[in-house]
Amino acid sequence: MNSSSVDQELKKAEPKKSENELHWEELVRHMTRPLNLCDLDFTDLHSDDEKDVLAPRGLGAGIPPPPPPLGGGMVMPPPMMPPCLVPPPMFSYGGYGAGSLSNSVNSSLNGSVNGELVNGNNTIKKNKKTVKLFWKEVREDMIPQVVGKTIWDELPNANVDTQKLEHLFESRAKDLMTKKQQELNKSKEVIVLDHKRSNAINIAMTKLPPPRAIKTAILKMDATVVTREGIDKLLNMLPTDEERGKIQEAQMSNPELPLGSAEQFLLTLASISELGARLKLWAFRLDFDNCEKEIAEPLMDLKQGIEILRQNRTFRCILSTLLSVGIFLNGAPVKGFQIEYLSKVPEVKDTVHKHSLLHHLCHMVMESSSDTSDLYSEIGPITRASKADFTDLAHNLTQLETECKASWDRLKLIAKHDCAPQLKQKLVDFLADCAERIIILQIVHRRVMNRYRKFLLWLGMPQHSVAESRPNEFCRNLSEFALEYRTTRERVQQQLEKKANHRERNKTRGKLIIDMAKFKTKETKEDVADAELKQLLGTPCADQADGTLTWRRRRAEQLRSPIARQSEEQFTDGDDEILESLVKTATKASGTRTTPRERKRTRHADRKSCFYLFVRRTLKNGLTDEEKQHVAALIQTY
Repeated sequence: MNSSSVDQELKKAEPKKSENELHWEELVRHMTRPLNLCDLDFTDLHSDDEKDVLAPRGLGAGIPPPPPPLGGGMVMPPPMMPPCLVPPPMFSYGGYGAGSLSNSVNSSLNGSVNGELVNGNNTIKKNKKTVKLFWKEVREDMIPQVVGKTIWDELPNANVDTQKLEHLFESRAKDLMTKKQQELNKSKEVIVLDHKRSNAINIAMTKLPPPRAIKTAILKMDATVVTREGIDKLLNMLPTDEERGKIQEAQMSNPELPLGSAEQFLLTLASISELGARLKLWAFRLDFDNCEKEIAEPLMDLKQGIEILRQNRTFRCILSTLLSVGIFLNGAPVKGFQIEYLSKVPEVKDTVHKHSLLHHLCHMVMESSSDTSDLYSEIGPITRASKADFTDLAHNLTQLETECKASWDRLKLIAKHDCAPQLKQKLVDFLADCAERIIILQIVHRRVMNRYRKFLLWLGMPQHSVAESRPNEFCRNLSEFALEYRTTRERVQQQLEKKANHRERNKTRGKLIIDMAKFKTKETKEDVADAELKQLLGTPCADQADGTLTWRRRRAEQLRSPIARQSEEQFTDGDDEILESLVKTATKASGTRTTPRERKRTRHADRKSCFYLFVRRTLKNGLTDEEKQHVAALIQTY
């Protein structure tokens, strides 16, 4: 008697499902379409990703908990468990006690931190009191058994100079719209509608096609005539039954007068059957591809970002080094720290140079692992995922399913009136394809979010924090830290390069530079082409050791007769002495003046050069014996 009454109450409590919901469940059960969305491949998401790591698990060996009491019946006691079955603990400690925790920490500190544990009380011996890092410790008892090993069990050893840290981070005293809106002018012209409604319709009509073309475009769902923005404007201008009645009454009472533009436009829209259903179905058809892309792309970025962080060597080196530094500064070994502490690393300063902990972290990572990167350039998907709101994404996915189900009802209403068979078939095929794509989106979203939660547990985050974590906030913290790390790393690299250049300059300071070949720059293609052109034109290169005549003087020398050149080559030292004496005699001033004027000196210089050229030209052409005797006699008279 009691069992039958319970069954009846269960049937009454179960809500009746609509035809659309039953059809949707049928599509989900028979879904065989591959997980591909907007040219994005999600086929690597398997059925294992359907398991929710945060779902509650029973304590017994397959014995479900008792159902809650129904109605006012007697509360049944829970079934007794067999004495041989002992409920397992909710979380597995994996056999870790105090000694095993210290052993795991000691393995991470092996060769990395030179501190010593004092009396086995998990404290590190230090000579000075240091700055503490207020992070949240990763605890073994907060990690579910299904996670297995975490990232802290797989980190490489990091070498840390404890004496330098003790000096740098010694604990010391601390150093200490509203917008205005403008009112719109209201139109004073009124026929039937009020001022505000009429003005809004007239403004919207300026961005819409003519009223005579709108009706045909809506019936055919022609996007070339009415755009997506135009559909929104039409949805905001849907005429109410009251407005349509007033317009028709005004038209019947004054048949000789034309209606106003706003009234005529609303009357045209009212003549279209199921106008609201047509516009909403049309808008859903135009928006679906963009909505699908806006949901699928952030999910792909989150999935790729998780895969990158799991395998990224730079990320592991940063965590390992920071963990070793924090263990020494705090003086107590821990398994790990919460990833959210990365956002506070740039705020910690040393007490000597006032450099941030991130600055020293970059130094240590670059010295210990030279093959690491700047991290920011490798986590592009994480940066893109940080810009998406995954709460809105889940809401949009739910709205997409709701709109698809509502579109089936709208299509039924449209099919009752004038609807072209071709358009009807297109809409039926479109909605069937949309339903399958939405189901795939839901599968992908569920599996990616489960992967994200598993990843957070792998990072050592407590289970209650995983449930409250938002992917965009987590990705934003990592992206901002990576950007800070890249900026600081570039600054550290510049400082190291300056120090290296300074050391190179000190090696040669005070020494003479003898070997100039080391400082000669390499010849460029332009220099080689210039040298070849000069060789072709007969012009010497600038780097030739023997100074020759310029191009014009070389040209003048080539134009001279061979006889003149031969006579010049036959000159002897005696001829040069005679020529020199003639030049001195001819340019000798008549009077002796201690400080001759600049003008006369210039004239004498020109006269000397002209006479020199005249005599040399005469010698080139040759002198007869009689002329030579005459010149010699002339010289003796002076």
